[in-house]
Amino acid sequence: MNFDAYARTGVDLVNARLDDLDDLRALFPDENAWMRDEVAERDLAIFRRAQKRLRDIFEYGTTGRDADAVTELNALLEAFPVQPRISGHDSSDWHMHVTSRGASVSAEYLAGAVWGLSVWLCEYGSARFGVCADERCGNVYLDTSSNCCRRFCSERCATRSHVAAHRARKRAAIGDQVTVPTQPEPLTPVS
Repeated sequence: MNFDAYARTGVDLVNARLDDLDDLRALFPDENAWMRDEVAERDLAIFRRAQKRLRDIFEYGTTGRDADAVTELNALLEAFPVQPRISGHDSSDWHMHVTSRGASVSAEYLAGAVWGLSVWLCEYGSARFGVCADERCGNVYLDTSSNCCRRFCSERCATRSHVAAHRARKRAAIGDQVTVPTQPEPLTPVS
């Protein structure tokens, strides 16, 4: 099983727009086209609630609240239990699924996402769960940097944030250089 891929489905869910069923369908990549076809309106509310709870886990990780992240992941593991099964069409295609046959789209997707994030937390710690430092963004990410120093969800956000900070420093420096001219002292005649 590719636990990283399952963990990334959790990231994808937290960062997704879920205004309507079409937004939910857009969450599923081509390899999960069957989910896109089978997802129903009732799944939308389940995904929205899970999205909020998963975002909380990333916020807990970012703020060093490991115990809260673990508590929430354990509650989600209970709500979306992993029931592994082998699936495939022939002996060269066997692979693992995380739920039983006939599970709803929400049950299968969320069991995988929660399982992947749980394994990720156990392996790397909750400090690797990040929320983008760019105030305009808010996306979450899994920090895969070698020294746990990532602060942004993407290069785009990092660049945008760094450029904004540079411009702010430049404006402040220019403001410091502007001085108000003073009136010269009147000349007094030398006697």
